Amino acid sequence: MTDQNELIQEKSWWKRNWKWALPVGGCGGCLIIVILFIGGVFAGVTTMFTSSTPYQEGLEKVNSNEQVVELLGTPIEKDGIMQGSINFNNGDGEADFNIPIKGPKGEGRLYIVGEKRNDEWTYSEMEVRIDQNNEVINLLNEGLDKPEEEEDF
Repeated sequence: MTDQNELIQEKSWWKRNWKWALPVGGCGGCLIIVILFIGGVFAGVTTMFTSSTPYQEGLEKVNSNEQVVELLGTPIEKDGIMQGSINFNNGDGEADFNIPIKGPKGEGRLYIVGEKRNDEWTYSEMEVRIDQNNEVINLLNEGLDKPEEEEDF
């Protein structure tokens, strides 16, 4: 005779749900790992750009240039994702990138092209292009004295 008060033993959660939990958990886990990897690479590249000397010098020149400050206002800061490349090899390097910038009065892009040789950066291009009027402001010529006119004797 069987006991009517006998307990029915229920299957464990895993035994009841393994058919959907295994693929969802496996694929979901892989997806999370891929997203974390891509985020880590993006953060590393961004840090490499923003800690570079050309980036720092470029933003410093932007914020100290009277013409740029007049057109964009202050403070002028980075506004979005930079584009371009920066390479280092045995202490030397090359940079060619542009940085979206903005101020309270407008937006623009800072373009930087330079080379590092013997621990010194030299720039062939450092300019700001203002979005509103497509004006180009060369940041390399600031502070240079205008050539004096020659006197005729």
